[in-house]
Amino acid sequence: MNFVKNYQCTLCHKVFEARADLLTCPLCGEKGVLEINYDYDKMKKIVSPTYFQNNSDYTMWRYLPMMSVEDTKLLPTLKIGWTPLYNTPHLGDILGIKNLYVKDEGLNPTASLKDRASGVAVIKAMEIGQKVIACASTGNAASSLAGNAARMGLKSVIFVPKRAPLGKLAQLMVFGATVISVDGDYKDAFNLSKAAIDHYHWYNRNAAINPHLVEGKKTVALEIAEQMHFQVPDWVAVSVGDGCTIAGVYKGFFDFYQLGMIDKIPKILGIQSTGCAPFVEAFKQKRYLQEVAENTIADSISVGIPRNPQKAINAVSKSQGTWIAVSDEAILAAMKLLGKTEGIFGEPAGTASVAGVKQAIQDGIIKSTDTVVIIMTGNGLKDPANAVKAAGSPIIMKPNLQEFIQYMEKKDKEVSI
Repeated sequence: MNFVKNYQCTLCHKVFEARADLLTCPLCGEKGVLEINYDYDKMKKIVSPTYFQNNSDYTMWRYLPMMSVEDTKLLPTLKIGWTPLYNTPHLGDILGIKNLYVKDEGLNPTASLKDRASGVAVIKAMEIGQKVIACASTGNAASSLAGNAARMGLKSVIFVPKRAPLGKLAQLMVFGATVISVDGDYKDAFNLSKAAIDHYHWYNRNAAINPHLVEGKKTVALEIAEQMHFQVPDWVAVSVGDGCTIAGVYKGFFDFYQLGMIDKIPKILGIQSTGCAPFVEAFKQKRYLQEVAENTIADSISVGIPRNPQKAINAVSKSQGTWIAVSDEAILAAMKLLGKTEGIFGEPAGTASVAGVKQAIQDGIIKSTDTVVIIMTGNGLKDPANAVKAAGSPIIMKPNLQEFIQYMEKKDKEVSI
């Protein structure tokens, strides 16, 4: 059972009957990204504090009544969701904020938040009898799709730009996907994926095209609210590429707010790299989004032409949040800082949010008394090359105790200066 009422175009705002085969607006085409609307009055009869108190399913599927999937295909899925929400006082002390939390999405099955979207995608594909599912990705969506498709007995075809990190490519190959490394950037990979999907009639997992994937991503916000006993934070910080994840974060809090489970929607801080910041530049210059270069180490958010812009813009504006951009150097520094203070290993796109919160505090956007949740979107092992850039290489020495003692004395002296 689900409580989907209808679909609505984010551009022309026309309402359409909910159909499994309808992914974009029939009138606006590919740019007409659809919003899935729910009957909250009916949903309230099921979703309540008692429902959660009696629910022992600690995966993303505990929120099934709030999603757009049927329950007939769920049994074999990977264990997605209910990732830890860590209180991070050591990092908070350094950044100058009392109540700081990190939601570690790197502990999902394929080590990123994208599992939430891919879990929904494979279920929707099976609902309509599709055997092949495809997408374009800078890395995480690709590896999550490949792993989740393999688990469900589906075939996956993945298009990635040639710069995709080795750690993510290795996952794709191990999961048995058909992997096409496109000689170009994300835009080129996306365009080829779209053409191939249209030609072969595969199921489309591209998050900016498929409205059901936001419904999977929103479960991260639902978990944050529940893990905080429905006392939501003042701010939630998340990095942004295509715009689908930040759209999901807002949608999750919006749903709980409509159900009366929370009394406010947190302000959302959207973070991009200065090397690829179409949302931030449009926000600052008060104009429509324009294509920008994809020039950042944070591959998961290196998207020069966001495909889901309106939902992302709405997420920030409707939550009364804001946008911020940080340098790649700040992202690498944040990766090291998060690791050494809290033992959380994030990839560059995830630690961009740490750098963004640090900058927002310095700019007076976030106050020291605010409660803040940072969403760590992926594990650092996804991109070991940049992890080494952030942390440095190990010391090499002979197996000699005296040499080691001399090194330690020198190190202690340097630290004390």
